[in-house]
Amino acid sequence: EMATSPSTKGLLLVDLQNDYFTGGNMPLKKIEQAGENAKQVLNYFRAQNLPIVHVKHEFPPSSFGWLEKGTKGADIHDCVAPLDSETVITKTNVNSFKETELQSVLQKFGVSDLVIVGAMSHVCVDGAVRAASDLGYKVTVVQDACTCPDVTFGEKVVQAEDVHATIMSALSFYAEVTSTKEVTK
Repeated sequence: EMATSPSTKGLLLVDLQNDYFTGGNMPLKKIEQAGENAKQVLNYFRAQNLPIVHVKHEFPPSSFGWLEKGTKGADIHDCVAPLDSETVITKTNVNSFKETELQSVLQKFGVSDLVIVGAMSHVCVDGAVRAASDLGYKVTVVQDACTCPDVTFGEKVVQAEDVHATIMSALSFYAEVTSTKEVTK
């Protein structure tokens, strides 16, 4: 009976891959800080023995120049390196659930409440949050464990912090948007 069983929290780490970090092919703003916060959240979930799923994005070789299959840039960054016991899912779409086993893995773990960290705030984090919400998960976004780059739309360059703030504001309609400090206390 769903109503009386305790909810199970799970952690979803989205696309925290080498190319997004300093020295990678697509470095994001404040990525080291976001990665460090994601690591704190990950360690908290490990200490509580709660379900953890890592997702990584792969583009085809010789396509975009970043996160390409078979490159070191597509590997999950050391700051949140998965343990052998943790599930790693490879995706090729923005939405972590689309054409992956993510939903069945979370169901197998009995996850009802999904905490999400990662990159990029306005693309794959956004996609994961909205999809998870639509699938009935209670979603929490750890905003300071997510980040993005400056983006260009037409002639307009939008600073990363404004992109991030805008998307986190929008995601507050789908999820609880909070901080590393709040999630790990």
